[in-house]
Amino acid sequence: MHIHLLIAAACLLGLFSTIGAALPYPILPPLFASGASNGLNSFLGLPPKMLFGLALTINPLGLLIGNTLLGPLSDRYGRRPLLMATTFGAALGHVLTALALLLESYPLFILARFGTGLLEGNGAVVRAMLADRLEGELRVRALSWLNGAFYLGWLAGPLLAGATVVFGITVPFWIAAGALVLTTALVAAVLPREAASLATTSWWYVARHQHAFHLLRHAGLRKLFVVQFAYTCGVTAFYEFYPLWLVEFPGYGAPGIAWITAALCAVMTFTAVFAGRPSRIAPLQRAAWSAFGGAAAIAALALGNVWLGLAAIVLFGIPNAFYNAIVPGWCAERFGALGQGAVMGLLSTTFCLANIVMALVGSVLTPVDTRLVLLLGALLSAWAAWRLLGWRVGMAGPAVSGGPPEG
Repeated sequence: MHIHLLIAAACLLGLFSTIGAALPYPILPPLFASGASNGLNSFLGLPPKMLFGLALTINPLGLLIGNTLLGPLSDRYGRRPLLMATTFGAALGHVLTALALLLESYPLFILARFGTGLLEGNGAVVRAMLADRLEGELRVRALSWLNGAFYLGWLAGPLLAGATVVFGITVPFWIAAGALVLTTALVAAVLPREAASLATTSWWYVARHQHAFHLLRHAGLRKLFVVQFAYTCGVTAFYEFYPLWLVEFPGYGAPGIAWITAALCAVMTFTAVFAGRPSRIAPLQRAAWSAFGGAAAIAALALGNVWLGLAAIVLFGIPNAFYNAIVPGWCAERFGALGQGAVMGLLSTTFCLANIVMALVGSVLTPVDTRLVLLLGALLSAWAAWRLLGWRVGMAGPAVSGGPPEG
């Protein structure tokens, strides 16, 4: 297959997958924070904000497990079959989500969001597919374009939710399910078939012994995990709770949240087009300054007035797009010998773990003040940037062959 067609197929897959994942963000905050009682926000008499925090946690929990396992499983069974199965399964997850909203069943909603997240962990497989087949600067640019497709999905998803929720709260999820079914057909038609694996290990063996966290036995990846976890805690605090900030301070509903999210994702998508270009500055140094920029935007949202907060939400997309263009490409070059699926899975898993941790922390802090969890996120991202600046000095050695250097 021509290499540019492969890149285009990967980007379309990323786009359609994230459209469905992004739908709930403008829909959920008004359901849980508007003050109107319903079956979702009154479950067991628990505080609505606590239920909102738990609802945010369950999808990343599924993503955590999915990203931990799907990348390594694709190393064993192939990228194409894993992508087809998980994309169609995620479509079924959106169907269950729509039914849960119709029934106002919080337990069914939690189950549906968990299952959808589990299967949406295929982003690591798409990244690994590109990392397998591309090298050098083209690999970095292609991964940046793929990030742009993911960002565009986060733009299209909220816009779709804002435009169609007026016809019924479940309509966006039915549309998302249909789009993912079409995406499954796209995967079958466009992605190349792979040679059958000669490995004899079972999927259970892979799940137990070759999951993404298995890579943490390597010193360099342990250090990367800690830094990446701190940065993504800041990012997920921002992603999960700026919609709640928009409800509480400017008083936005689902359409307003959708438009602000669309502006943010448009900035990230535009930035991702050129963020992967070659640079004379060392990758970790560029990543560090990008992390500092992200931390500054989150801090401005936590500490500024409404207008500064709105600007910070949108402008956060610039440093975050640069960071996400730099780090996966650097990891693919340095640690790819350990298995691109597992390495990309570790990056995605770290993000999912941060989602879970910050959603749980937020469920405790937001009843006091939503800005507290945002401020905590800014501090964690700034710490990660500082650690990246210090770490780059010790990373001049060769890329990993059997294991990364200790420095």
